[in-house]
Amino acid sequence: MKTGVIGLGAMGASMAKNLAKADHLQTVYNRTLSTAESVAKECTCTISMTPNDLAKQCELIILCVSRDEDVLEMVNAIKNDIDADTIVVDTSTVSSETAQQASELLKEVNAHFLDCPVSGGTEGAKHGTLAMMVGGDEEILEKARPTLGAIAGNIVYIGASGFGQATKAVNQIMAAGINQAVTEALAFGKAMNLPMDRVVDIVSTGAASNWFLEHRGKSMLAGTYAPGFKLGLHHKDLTICQSMTKSINDNALPIIEMTLLHYQQLMDEGYADEDISALFRLKSRQLEKN
Repeated sequence: MKTGVIGLGAMGASMAKNLAKADHLQTVYNRTLSTAESVAKECTCTISMTPNDLAKQCELIILCVSRDEDVLEMVNAIKNDIDADTIVVDTSTVSSETAQQASELLKEVNAHFLDCPVSGGTEGAKHGTLAMMVGGDEEILEKARPTLGAIAGNIVYIGASGFGQATKAVNQIMAAGINQAVTEALAFGKAMNLPMDRVVDIVSTGAASNWFLEHRGKSMLAGTYAPGFKLGLHHKDLTICQSMTKSINDNALPIIEMTLLHYQQLMDEGYADEDISALFRLKSRQLEKN
């Protein structure tokens, strides 16, 4: 399918490159023109100067933007310039409500919306191995699946519009808990003067093994926090999870609340653009000897 990508950050640029390798990429749009020029040159595709121009050329449009308002802005920008049956795939992390709103907007022009948030970080985006959780019409997903296979290694249909985003919220809460557990445990081990490279090696083979420990354990111990997944973006995602939780009842989930507080402290110190493993900075300070 003739595909366009709107949003060429670390994730979107890699998606565009993988789509180009699979001969699906038609055009790209990014608010910063120099970024679009760089990606277009590597992918040998055209640059669209506006979202509307991109919409006129594509059968499938992939959104990879940051926030709820960005998704709705892009959907509103393209809705009157896309052909009927165009498929819009949103890989951003937003609320279920925003996904449902976007779907209704596109139904007005007989186009289709799939909320398809992804997990796997910049590594997964680079290698085309992202996990994609999908909400929307399953038949529409099947039409898009051959193209989406260029950017995701595992594509799972979850249910109606908004279900993909609700599943991503599950993922983000779990990621917060894993981050809390791994950084706190490694800070404890460091405070005990253990040989931490060996600790990571052995713990990674036992019952407490996990992706985050294996891929971020030694880098955080070395004081290296290249994203990955930016701490500031995970904070944004957790505020969405917090809002979704309040839509169920007034009880707060402690992992969300604690992680938001910790991330805010790190953001205030200037670490928003570091990997979420930068939480190790805070945990290490908490265990420093007086």
